[in-house]
Parts: sequence; C-alpha cells; structure tokens
Amino acid sequence: MPAKIRLQRHGRKRFAYYHIVIADSRAPRDGSNIERIGSYNPNTNPATIDLDFDKALTWLVNGAQPTDTVRAILSYKGVMYKKHLLGGVAKGAFTAEEAETKFEAWVAEKANKVQAKKDGLVVNSESSKKAQLDMEAKKNAERANAIAKRNANAAAAARAASAPKVEAVEEEEVPEVTPEVAPEIIPEEVPEVAPEVAPEIIPEEVPEVAPEEAAPEKTEG
Repeated sequence: MPAKIRLQRHGRKRFAYYHIVIADSRAPRDGSNIERIGSYNPNTNPATIDLDFDKALTWLVNGAQPTDTVRAILSYKGVMYKKHLLGGVAKGAFTAEEAETKFEAWVAEKANKVQAKKDGLVVNSESSKKAQLDMEAKKNAERANAIAKRNANAAAAARAASAPKVEAVEEEEVPEVTPEVAPEIIPEEVPEVAPEVAPEIIPEEVPEVAPEEAAPEKTEG
C-alpha cells in the first residue's frame, strides 16, 4: 500500500492548522489516516511545528512519500538531513558516530538561526509598536488642534453675533473743488543795449632832443 506523509486540515476559516499524518495516497485529504505524527500551525511567527522525529524518520526510510509542504517541514526539522546521513552510513562513506556528530552540529546551528530570527522579530515588534504609538500621538495632537481651532472660530462668531450693531452714517457729499489756474505771466521785452565803442587813443609825438656838443678840452697853463 503506497503511503504518503501529508497535512490534514483542521480549525476554522482563515485560522486553519494542520495535522501531519500518514495516510493512504488513495484516501481523500481529510479522510481517515493511518497515524498522526505531528502538527503544523502557520498562524504563529515563526510557524509552530510539533513533530515526532523518530516516527517521521522511520516512515521515510520505509518508503513513505511526503508532499511538498511536508517535505519542507521535515527539512526544517532535520529529518531529511538525518535520512541523508543514514544513507551515507549504509554506503560506508562515514561511521554512525561521525554521522551523529554532523547531525548534532547541524541541530546547534539551526537552533542559533531560529533564536536569531525570534530575537529579530521581538526587536521589530517593539519598533513597530513604538512607531504605532508615535503615529497615534501625532493623530491625537492633530485632532486636538482641529477641535481647538473649531472652538475658537465658534467663540469668535458668537462674540460677533452678540456685539451691538452700529448704524451706518451717511457720508455728506463734499463739493468738488476745481483747482485754480495760475495766470500766465508774459515776460517783458528788454530793450537791446548796443555795446559801447572805446575811443581810439592817438599816441603823442615826442620831440627829438639834439645831443649836446662836447665840452672844450682844458689846456695846461
């Protein structure tokens, strides 16, 4: 009888969880099963997997075929890797002790990865919660400002409605004043004055003076 390892749906709409079962490949999905070996809940983060490791390994070694989803679950839990190591032992590639050492190292590494993912989810959850609180505080502040503004406008409108009305005073018509036009000033004609001509100066004649005759020379007596 061909056996399959598959999921059997339970729960309600939009919140389903699954049993990991061994069933006849010809049976309907939610029909009877041979054995239940675990459960799978995808509604948590990370998903919750409860698996009977030894039974799952025994069924795999005996030829049961897992569906694609169940194969991923078995790989996540290390069942597929353990089957691979047992195949290596059967072929003489390494001893059973070496296979067990390799498997324990794989389990430790897997546990560290899972824990790191959980820690990251916690940090992200806290950051998301803080961001959500900040957003809510901002929205509350905006809402309070809008209410205060609306109340201020309502109070101003009420004060304006209760204030006494002042009758409008008709403005007297002011006669239009025509600006005075200054009389045009005609400049007087100034008689043209002829320039005076300076009299011509005639130089006087200077009489020519005759040179004196030389004095007679004295004689010694």
